[in-house]
Amino acid sequence: MADDWRHLSRRLTGSFVAILFTLVVCTSASALEAAEEAEFFETSIRPVLVEHCYECHSADADKQEASLQVDSRDGLLHGGDSGPALVPGKPADSLLLKALRHAGPEMPPDRRLPPDVIAKFETWIERGAFDPRDTDSEPLRSEQRDSTKPEVDWAAARERWAFRTPSVQPQPPVTDATWPRSPLDYFVLAQLDSRHLTPAPPAELATLRQRLSFDIVGLPASELGLQSADTAAPGDVSEWIDTLLASPRFGEHWARLWLDLARYAEDQAHIVGDDRSLCYPNAYLYRDWVITALNQDLPYDEFVRQQLAADLLPDNDKNLAALGFLGLGPKYYDRGRLAVKAEEWEDRVDTVCRSLLGLTVACARCHDHKYDPITSADYYSLASVFASTEMFNRPLRSEGVELKGEQAKNPTDAMHVVRESKPTDLHVFLRGNVESPGPESHRGFLQVLSPGERVEFSQGSGRLELANVIVSHANPLTARVFVNRVWAQLIGAPLVSSPSNFGSQGEPPSHPELLDDLAARFMAEDWSLKWLVREIVNSATYRQSSTASAESVRVDPGNRLLSHMHRKRLSVEVWRDRLLASSGSLDDAIGGESIDPCDLNNRRRTVYAFVSRFELNPLLITFDFPDANVHASRRTRTTTPIQALLLLNHPFVMEQAKRCASIATTDCPTCTSGDLNGTIKAVRLLYQHLYDREPSDTELSVGLQFLATDDPSDNEQMRRQWTEYAQALIVANETQFID
Repeated sequence: MADDWRHLSRRLTGSFVAILFTLVVCTSASALEAAEEAEFFETSIRPVLVEHCYECHSADADKQEASLQVDSRDGLLHGGDSGPALVPGKPADSLLLKALRHAGPEMPPDRRLPPDVIAKFETWIERGAFDPRDTDSEPLRSEQRDSTKPEVDWAAARERWAFRTPSVQPQPPVTDATWPRSPLDYFVLAQLDSRHLTPAPPAELATLRQRLSFDIVGLPASELGLQSADTAAPGDVSEWIDTLLASPRFGEHWARLWLDLARYAEDQAHIVGDDRSLCYPNAYLYRDWVITALNQDLPYDEFVRQQLAADLLPDNDKNLAALGFLGLGPKYYDRGRLAVKAEEWEDRVDTVCRSLLGLTVACARCHDHKYDPITSADYYSLASVFASTEMFNRPLRSEGVELKGEQAKNPTDAMHVVRESKPTDLHVFLRGNVESPGPESHRGFLQVLSPGERVEFSQGSGRLELANVIVSHANPLTARVFVNRVWAQLIGAPLVSSPSNFGSQGEPPSHPELLDDLAARFMAEDWSLKWLVREIVNSATYRQSSTASAESVRVDPGNRLLSHMHRKRLSVEVWRDRLLASSGSLDDAIGGESIDPCDLNNRRRTVYAFVSRFELNPLLITFDFPDANVHASRRTRTTTPIQALLLLNHPFVMEQAKRCASIATTDCPTCTSGDLNGTIKAVRLLYQHLYDREPSDTELSVGLQFLATDDPSDNEQMRRQWTEYAQALIVANETQFID
């Protein structure tokens, strides 16, 4: 049997071992995905059709060209004189895409749309051409489409759960009052009681130790020097939590969550030749600021205020890098044109509103929001704030920097921020067309989040006033949205499964009272992230085992009721950091310039990886790193053949396998020459480094079979076998998932 195993593994060069350890994860469409598809349609597809196509191809057109209507899904599917305009899932067969490319009929006839706009149509069709328009209703007339003052019952709109100020909730009665460890547990248990379910038993200490370490700092527990679970008692868990929260690794780990929301990047999606004048070579200064702020537990309300208006706060030079939240957004060539400026303003509105408020306000750029009480006037009130702000390359030094006006001429000498410009109140652009101005919309906030009429701003651009109203205790969304994101990070699934859409097209919370209670207490605890993390990880809900009972799977297959802990897949950053730590290679330096995570000489944490809008790093994108061109509400989770091939062949993985094998055999000179006891010792050491545990008897037996040799004197063959064995353990699910 040993010979069979050994020869088979060599012939397949590790593939068989990889298959044994690869878990196939099936994915399915969800309500969250449908909401995101609708959002993509409303922000990227409908505005283009309205602006460029409706005039000739809608029910309202004076003369309908080619018998084609694009103002309904049925119209696109049925098509016109040339046949169906749209074949969902098949861009190559869709006449609409050919027309946009001017490969045949030309739409619009006067000019070709920008490549990125056409690319979005291709993506839309490829993903199934989701179109939420009601095909049974009569298409809107032009005067309806252009209206910016719909009849909205604002009092009724503010009664929706998301628009009511959260407050501390009374604890519900539960069947087992001994189970809760924190107030949030009562809300979880009450829902389980209502479905006659019981919580899972507590996780074992070793499991909890690893879970806490990866969730709080994103590194193995052994890297942080936490007391071994073998000698620990339940009471020691609090000391583990204190150690992890105090670690400077905390800010590095949690910064990545924020950088996804902030669409952090260091260049632009469009780069012409070697022209990098619009890029951000010192973007890392913003990343370093975020890491430092989180390590210092800067209150979240102040964290937000600094990023929107640090330059407007007194004696605040040390926090100016925070303005990278706005200052590192996409920039486009020909930036003097109004149409180009409008694109940049939309990015700012979208990033701020989805990140902080969980609302898709940018959908109202071309028309009043189709689902939520957000008008075009609301959108342009916020856009006016950013129209009154300009991106600014602030000189890094007072001397030795070549200036262009007040800005650093060379971006390498600059901090990439924003500053005040001339206060500007935009006109509503009818149907999003900058050449069709409608009524003026004064700088201000959303009416549905204002106590009466829309709150208007009068201090310069209004950024500081905007920041203050966003982090006001009276704002019903800011705390809820952030608490939901932190909950998702720690528990493995959000309470509101559409984390950047708390509007009517989003999902209602699974535990509304819990979300309200936690949001209210979070604000009362000075908006402290570390308090929030501690509150959640100290709960009985968090400390459950991830093993589900048969009854809970039957009643609640998605585990929305939280009868057990979600098993979590590590992000690509945590996975890479884990391998570096396990191989003894991790560089513990904090802050500084970006690295290439594929460069084997770069051993810093992956949060410091260079992030490109132009060409995303292939290692990162293979494992679902988000597109930095837009705000990312969450990480997708895919399982693909490319991932398996990368694990088998990527130089980074192979290098870590060599290093792990070297660590395991260093203390055992005889383990590579067939010594059984030495081999057992080395296998156990390898398991400790990679998995922080001892191998089971079966695992030890499999390892010994794999490492058996016919020729102990062939040192090169033995080193290769140990490397292959280490790589087999690296590609196993245990390095990619935590219980």
